[in-house]
Amino acid sequence: MHLFAIADTHLSLRTNKPMDIFQGWSDYVKRLETNWRRLVSDDDVVVIPGDISWEMDLQNCKQDFAFLNSLPGTKILMKGNHDYWWTTRRKMDAFIEENGFSTLKILFNNAYRFGDYTIVGTRGWFYDAEADADKKVLLREKGRLQMSIDAGKALGGELICFLHYPPLSLNQSCEELLSVLRDEQIRRCYYGHLHGPSTSLAFIGDRDDIHFQLISADYLHFCPFLVEKI
Repeated sequence: MHLFAIADTHLSLRTNKPMDIFQGWSDYVKRLETNWRRLVSDDDVVVIPGDISWEMDLQNCKQDFAFLNSLPGTKILMKGNHDYWWTTRRKMDAFIEENGFSTLKILFNNAYRFGDYTIVGTRGWFYDAEADADKKVLLREKGRLQMSIDAGKALGGELICFLHYPPLSLNQSCEELLSVLRDEQIRRCYYGHLHGPSTSLAFIGDRDDIHFQLISADYLHFCPFLVEKI
């Protein structure tokens, strides 16, 4: 069993929201499927930390979810800034069950353990949040991260954290989220959100005994990133 991750799949199989207009995104769904099937087996786990589908409503996600469900492995879905279809965990779990998407699971204020490793995380927020509304969202995301970590600690195993927004860059950092990672002694954090030229500012490496890694789909050339052999 292996643990993979890839963020920002930006699927739009039903709606007219092509990503091919952006440099590096040509034929991205086909490339993603080819690489996924080459690397991932049915026994593996793939975390998708946000920006999964362009759909605006959960009921319209059937085609995108069916595509993900057809791919090998168990998929852990997380919220990104473009996942406008995201709703309560109860509604999403019910939607997944009703449609027989048996390989999809929602990570939202909870955690999942696979072997000796436990997956925790949340969407996160801007590291330069200054407006009162943004600060409110950031504090809520800090709470969600702590809630997920607490659930993970109850399961045991090494906690591996996934975020959609980067908690830091080469010149900025989100102290609210980083303080949680440090206090809880998280040793690995994977994030997405950054595309194109913005990836040049991504912090990839070690800081405060935590390893940070960018896993947005285009940065990975639509190839799932191997996090750990379980």
